[in-house]
Amino acid sequence: MLLVAIVAATVMTGIRWTRRGGDWDLVLSVAMWGVLGGIVGARLYHVVTSWNEVPDEWWGPFAVWKGGLGVWGGIAGGVLAGAIVVHRRGESIFAFMDVVAPGLLLAQGIGRWGNWFNQELFGKPTDLPWGLEISPENRPDGYFADPTFHPTFLYEFVWDLAGVGLLLWVERRFRIKPPGLFCLYVAWYTLGRATFEEHLRIDPSHHIAGFRLNAWVAMGLFVAAVAGFVWAQRRTLDVWPAPRPRQAAAGGPKMAVPKGRVRSGR
Repeated sequence: MLLVAIVAATVMTGIRWTRRGGDWDLVLSVAMWGVLGGIVGARLYHVVTSWNEVPDEWWGPFAVWKGGLGVWGGIAGGVLAGAIVVHRRGESIFAFMDVVAPGLLLAQGIGRWGNWFNQELFGKPTDLPWGLEISPENRPDGYFADPTFHPTFLYEFVWDLAGVGLLLWVERRFRIKPPGLFCLYVAWYTLGRATFEEHLRIDPSHHIAGFRLNAWVAMGLFVAAVAGFVWAQRRTLDVWPAPRPRQAAAGGPKMAVPKGRVRSGR
């Protein structure tokens, strides 16, 4: 499901970027390095915030096959790696962030379906018609008698798809200065995590002042995203900087020499 999510985000971003005059080469480079940065960031976040779940061996921090990839670290690592690639190409990082925002949200929604296959990260017990049946060996301690649980992955999938539609509508309806759309993406996603999803999930998590750690992270990022959006719209920069034209290939037009700079022959 992560591979499907990566392909979906790459295709959507590529279409959006090329329509603005960019090229596919940059999109594919960002996708490649962004995925690698995302894996590293996701693992680092898990190791730092869930150290008690890391195997007590020298290879423990690297044991991704034992589970443990944090979405917050994955997004941060992927965005950082992608920003470096965009900067090295001489393009606007903020402009590319707005282009990739809907694709990232789509990818997060698709990737969540992996929780269904793994029977993990579900919510509290429920008898609703769409309750998720969990095998006894995958139920947390204290919930062995409860057969069905809230499918939080499904709730997030629906929330993310609605967010994709909202972002595309806002982009068409209003003149958003970059990285305003990216800030709205972060605000929308964290709003869903902080207001209902983290209150339903029953998987192990550190708690601070009665709230799950991820809920605090979501609330902090929501405030930062709203502040970032306000800052972006108050900037004097134009709405959308155009991508830089591609350099001419070798053998193409030569650089003109200004008059008065040509040495006379001897």
